[in-house]
Amino acid sequence: MEKLSNCYNIEDIRRMAKSRLPESIFHYIDGGSDDEVTLIRNTAAFHDYEFQPRFLRQIDQIDTSINLFGKNLKVPFFLAPTGMSRMFHHGKENAVARSAAKLGTIYSLSTLGTTSLEEISEETKGPKMFQLYILKDSQLTSEFVNRCKAANYDALCLTVDVPVAGNRERDKVTRLRIPPRWTLKTLITHPQWSFNFLLYPDFRYENVIHRVDEFGKEVMNVMDYLDTQLDRTLSWDYVAQIVEQWGGPFVIKGILTPEDAIMAQEIGASAIMISNHGGRQMDGVAAPIDCISPIREVLDDDMELIVDGGVRRGSHIIKALSLGANAVSIGRPYLYGLGAAGEKGVDLVLKILKDELERNMALAGVQRISDLSEDYIKKRCT
Repeated sequence: MEKLSNCYNIEDIRRMAKSRLPESIFHYIDGGSDDEVTLIRNTAAFHDYEFQPRFLRQIDQIDTSINLFGKNLKVPFFLAPTGMSRMFHHGKENAVARSAAKLGTIYSLSTLGTTSLEEISEETKGPKMFQLYILKDSQLTSEFVNRCKAANYDALCLTVDVPVAGNRERDKVTRLRIPPRWTLKTLITHPQWSFNFLLYPDFRYENVIHRVDEFGKEVMNVMDYLDTQLDRTLSWDYVAQIVEQWGGPFVIKGILTPEDAIMAQEIGASAIMISNHGGRQMDGVAAPIDCISPIREVLDDDMELIVDGGVRRGSHIIKALSLGANAVSIGRPYLYGLGAAGEKGVDLVLKILKDELERNMALAGVQRISDLSEDYIKKRCT
């Protein structure tokens, strides 16, 4: 079995997670939609951009710090919202939030988290963002905004690319069940995960469960409840109302075109996450890194731009920032770490990315993040 001490990159940690997690749960993290063209392309697209390093530059003190959402971060990447962390490790979202705080960056909690937003606020004093889905239950959306204010969250993020769930065929093939179920087979093949699931059986969608309990439903039905509650009539005007109610840094996640980026700016959003949901929604859309330049060109300088999807190396972070992004976010990498070894696994993922970032900044001849520009990168001729 893989050991954390033998993991030197994100792919090593991915393999360790694969060995530690039941098949259906690993593939829930690892898979995409339809033919997974977008999933694969998200990372492969980074290879289309080549560095143009500068030498004989002062690089004795590499500075990776940035300011995002008005917060000083020690690194130009943060942890994206991902749901159901309890499925991967009993440390849940709490472990991930602690890791982010130790690094000095933002942790993002999903609406579908298995830890309440209040508990995360008490767990860590590091910077935090809460991610919203727009539901037909407008009172619940308003409730989330007020709860985030009371819990001192630093930013609110709205995901707009899930009017319906994507076609994730791996989940069908592996017969994924939510909440997951242990069997005699998983007890034999994955004893550590099975024992932990039996010892810590607290799988609940803590941020929405009170709405479901009102109708006497079980946790298993929460996904059915949310599927019926996702609002397919969502409009920019309604989003503008949420932006106004929140009154703080507001991020719209799932933008891929300059046209939608302009709309987000016009309704008052302060940041955009260029994202295709990690290749889990519509297959065949553009990779986020290919969308940076055309979107950056149409936005005001103070509109913050975050690249979400496909980042597996510190060098990928540099490429995204050189093209005009203010920061990147990661999802799958830290979930691999969580599944592989809990909080220690997440710590290692973040350390690997930070070390790679610093090393590649030095190799490129860049001392500060603010020095990065398109001068340091070019797109390969194909």
